[in-house]
Amino acid sequence: MRQNPAPLPRGRPRSFDVEAAVERAMGVFWSRGYHATALPDLLRATKLSRGSLYAAFGDKHSLFLRALDRYIADALTRMDIELAPRREPIDGLRAYLAGYVDRTTGAKGRRGCLLVATAMELAGQDAEVGCRVASFFKAMEARVADALARAKAAGKLADGVEPSSAARILVCFVEGLRVVGKTAPARITSQATVDALLDRFIS
Repeated sequence: MRQNPAPLPRGRPRSFDVEAAVERAMGVFWSRGYHATALPDLLRATKLSRGSLYAAFGDKHSLFLRALDRYIADALTRMDIELAPRREPIDGLRAYLAGYVDRTTGAKGRRGCLLVATAMELAGQDAEVGCRVASFFKAMEARVADALARAKAAGKLADGVEPSSAARILVCFVEGLRVVGKTAPARITSQATVDALLDRFIS
């Protein structure tokens, strides 16, 4: 009995690391912003030809969304570690806020936050970007609210502090801290501000 030959693979397999290319592109968008990033910038950073870049990602906008998704996923993973339910909730909140202090001082602070920069540049004009930014803030708020709810259950929150409202305040605070970080504040100043705010919520 004659067997049909195995089908040949369609097209040539990609000879590059797609995720590494996304990470390099993310660095360019982070440094320059969406509109100021040109195709040659992306080709240099990813070390891809124009044809390979378009075949893998479609276009500049699609690549930007991939980069933004990567940035968001990394941020949420970091928060899941900092605010893990197995940790004492106040310790988790202090670790979460300490991470923002670290990211808003020195060179990291001057670089700013890709998500905040994207929200300022595109969220009001680009529905796909706006949806991602809103979803990220909602996810962050939910994680912080959960930690605060666990702290309240353990009797660690001050009287009258409501977890969901406090979470909203903290999210607005840390994203504002990312903006202030562009002015390169002293670490001791940022840490003192963080401590002062959290101390108003805990007993």
